[in-house]
Amino acid sequence: MQKPYEMRFMNFEIRAEETEQQMGRLTGRPVVYGSRTDIGPYDEIIEPGALDHADLRDVRLLVNHNAMMIPLARSRNNNENSTMQLMLVPEGMDFRSDIDIKRNTDAMNLYSAVDRGDISGMSFRFAVDEDSWEGLETDHPTRHIRSISRIVEISAVTFPAYAATSIEARGISDALESAREALESAKAAARSIERQKQKIKIMMEMEDTPNENH
Repeated sequence: MQKPYEMRFMNFEIRAEETEQQMGRLTGRPVVYGSRTDIGPYDEIIEPGALDHADLRDVRLLVNHNAMMIPLARSRNNNENSTMQLMLVPEGMDFRSDIDIKRNTDAMNLYSAVDRGDISGMSFRFAVDEDSWEGLETDHPTRHIRSISRIVEISAVTFPAYAATSIEARGISDALESAREALESAKAAARSIERQKQKIKIMMEMEDTPNENH
């Protein structure tokens, strides 16, 4: 069953420069391995290699996860003819995109905001294939994301950190809700495993108990 998509708003680096073809080039690293991040209900670490088998065949570049806007770039099968390229590196995943700042007002506005430093963070929407938890019995456990099944879009975001303010309030709320759901699902699975262990323990104790009728 397809797991729900999650979003992460963080201070991922994004940079702007103009190309010889008068396109606005954006570069950055929307996914970082091995960095412990406070998600709210828990800490999270994306483990090295989590993207090794991820589906990156169709990824869009948006602003603030606004799916109602026209994508500013798109990576299709990650080929060189796409308007965005994704590169897996030892540190995570980098991207490079040439956006049309001459004919697209949204692209021009984003490029200008990044160039001025008004937008300096990124977010990405993804689905988890494999994860593990430690400290589920504590108030603030740690989630290790070991395999990401798919990334569907990356976004330049106004508020990259978890601060419930203004334009990102809805997006952050959605991201926090998905984080809470992931935590509750992990706790429920842990409780189920513990119940199974207890049942097995009781059955083994019953088998080891001598039958008084014999």
